[in-house]
Amino acid sequence: MARISNYNTKQRDLILEFLRDSQGNHVTADEILEYLAQNGTPVGKSTVYRYLDLLEKQEMVRKYQTDDRRKACYQYIEDIENCRCHYHLKCLKCGKLFHITCGELDHVGDHMLKEHGFLVDDSRTVYYGICSSCRDDNSEIK
Repeated sequence: MARISNYNTKQRDLILEFLRDSQGNHVTADEILEYLAQNGTPVGKSTVYRYLDLLEKQEMVRKYQTDDRRKACYQYIEDIENCRCHYHLKCLKCGKLFHITCGELDHVGDHMLKEHGFLVDDSRTVYYGICSSCRDDNSEIK
């Protein structure tokens, strides 16, 4: 039994290392699986998801659900309070999720609370559109 426990600890350590090294980025379980395989520690997808769920409960990672609800991405959070103070932009073309801090958007949250009694969770607010890298003169939002 001790051997399995050590193996699981190694897997968990590598997952946490990958998440920390990817801080500020959003990663998928598939990216974590690829990293583990490259480091000689292949593991099942269910193991990765179980550990990500645990890290989410411990508020060490934040989970973001993608549009199709079949795939999620995760972000390592060093400082949970600092992570609550930004918004997200999701590109409809490339799928990237960007973090932004914007005082103008803070006014929207203030308005929603004052005028509608609704407290917006900035850390989970996502605006959809097309990023500058994907945008061209003929781009349309569909």
